[in-house]
Amino acid sequence: MNGGIADIRLQTEDRERQWLSPFATRSAESRGRDIPEEPCQIRTDFQRDRDRIIHSKAFRRLKHKTQVFITPTGDHFVTRLTHTLEVSQLARTIARSLRLNEDLTEAISLGHDLGHTPFGHIGEEVLADLYRGGFRHNEQSLHVVEKLENGGRGLNLTFEVRDGILNHSKARSGIQAAAAGNPATLEGEVCRLADALAYINHDIGDAIRAGLIRESDLPRTAVNVLGDRHSKRVDTMVKDVIVSSWGVSGMAPSRPAIIGLSQTVLDACNELRDFLFERVYTIRDQAADDARNIVRNLYHFLLQYPCRMPEEYINQEDPERGVVDYIAGMTDYYATRMAMSFGLT
Repeated sequence: MNGGIADIRLQTEDRERQWLSPFATRSAESRGRDIPEEPCQIRTDFQRDRDRIIHSKAFRRLKHKTQVFITPTGDHFVTRLTHTLEVSQLARTIARSLRLNEDLTEAISLGHDLGHTPFGHIGEEVLADLYRGGFRHNEQSLHVVEKLENGGRGLNLTFEVRDGILNHSKARSGIQAAAAGNPATLEGEVCRLADALAYINHDIGDAIRAGLIRESDLPRTAVNVLGDRHSKRVDTMVKDVIVSSWGVSGMAPSRPAIIGLSQTVLDACNELRDFLFERVYTIRDQAADDARNIVRNLYHFLLQYPCRMPEEYINQEDPERGVVDYIAGMTDYYATRMAMSFGLT
């Protein structure tokens, strides 16, 4: 029995060698962890990383962190956790179709937003303004898995997962424009693109649910290309990624091994994204202003009174870093409750 269990990981790694595309990242060829560990008998290194992320405290907190809409009144609005699960689902479908490493893709997807602040990008903007070192949620996500989780020891994830987490962000100029660096793996490229496809679609749904826009407000040129409802748009986008990236599968030697979209679909996606920035993401309302004030007031208060933070966040060398780490890890509810308890609202 024990011998059978010991062979499971090796069998999985052997299947990867036989089945995956020549451009895929194989578990047995990972660049490894900062601190070497004995391999698991059952799970590959990337499967092990996925499990560590799912069992982390930061992952659990995503269920009470804003995606776009702060304190929505309905139960069906997307949270940072449901966004993460949608990214994972889209990325896995694309990776499986292109014969990439689905386990690596899943691990990156599940970990990509662990460092997101309370109140979504509003919280991120405030911390970026206040902290002299700047703040970007992708860098904070890496900081979470490398330093903050597991009592300050981090999760000791593989290089490939950490690289994908760090390099998942997109520039404002378009969904295929890198805001940081380029992922070192094609699986990381898939996650970066799946992130954009997920939020474009579910943010449209939430904006309609919130009454900010109507389906008929969407740009006609984009709708004509992508479809007139959520499921059609997702189907069009995912199929287009697979077809446009088919060289990655190893089944078409004459085609380049590049992850991307056709120009027509890319233009339509960027048009929808620009529409969301104009009509949804940049809207100022009372909830957004309240959220900004909560994050700003907590920052100044905790910098002045660090003793009000848990001991693990008190950073003698860089007090501001400790405050940023504490606030960034808060859920919307916790940040609001802390601000009220300190008399900051």
